[in-house]
Amino acid sequence: MEDVSSRELPPESGSRFVTLSTGAELRRRNEAGTRVALLVNGGMAKPVPGTWSSTSEWLATHLAPRHPEWEFAEVRYRIKSWKALDECVADADAALTQLRAERDRPAVLVGFSMGGAVSIASAAHPSVQGVLGLAPWIPDRLSIEPLRGKRFDVIHGAWDRWLPGIPGVSPSFSRRGFERIKAAGVAGTYTLLPRAVHGAAVRRPSGRLQPLPRAKAWVDEVSAALDRAAIAEG
Repeated sequence: MEDVSSRELPPESGSRFVTLSTGAELRRRNEAGTRVALLVNGGMAKPVPGTWSSTSEWLATHLAPRHPEWEFAEVRYRIKSWKALDECVADADAALTQLRAERDRPAVLVGFSMGGAVSIASAAHPSVQGVLGLAPWIPDRLSIEPLRGKRFDVIHGAWDRWLPGIPGVSPSFSRRGFERIKAAGVAGTYTLLPRAVHGAAVRRPSGRLQPLPRAKAWVDEVSAALDRAAIAEG
């Protein structure tokens, strides 16, 4: 559900790395922002060391200059696997707690792939105003109680599919989860991106990001969702 990217990245201009209480890591941009977008990574079946998400990095890199009022913070799990989902949720919770301890600001969880499930599970945190799922994995067994009183929006690529050796989440799967959440009284929207696949970018062996089809559309849709969240929060 997420590409395997290189574990270590060189420090980038305008970003800062913070080790969380769980041992996970947080990469931060626009720390002066009055709102927080916490980008939460995908995962895979095999428990492997956490990596920086190529899709989250692509979005944060392109959205930070466009939205100086938002801090963009990316989580790198200790272990990224849906077989270690509780540990991934603990890492996201630790990031939210760290950010709130420094400054109490409204936050939106932006969960890509497996990060959608992680974000839903972490949504009860008092800082969280809502969850934005990007091609979110929402298993039927996942409790949606943390979303009570919050907002849940989905953006999904129309051409996203799971294929042997190729990660993906089908739009029909995320739509089923969205409808279950909507039926429970949670407000939100479901947006399908034509001709888009699973995420906005992958990582080359060199460590550089390679944009996927409709990468710009992903950035534009997330940007619009953040604008709507800011207006709703007032």
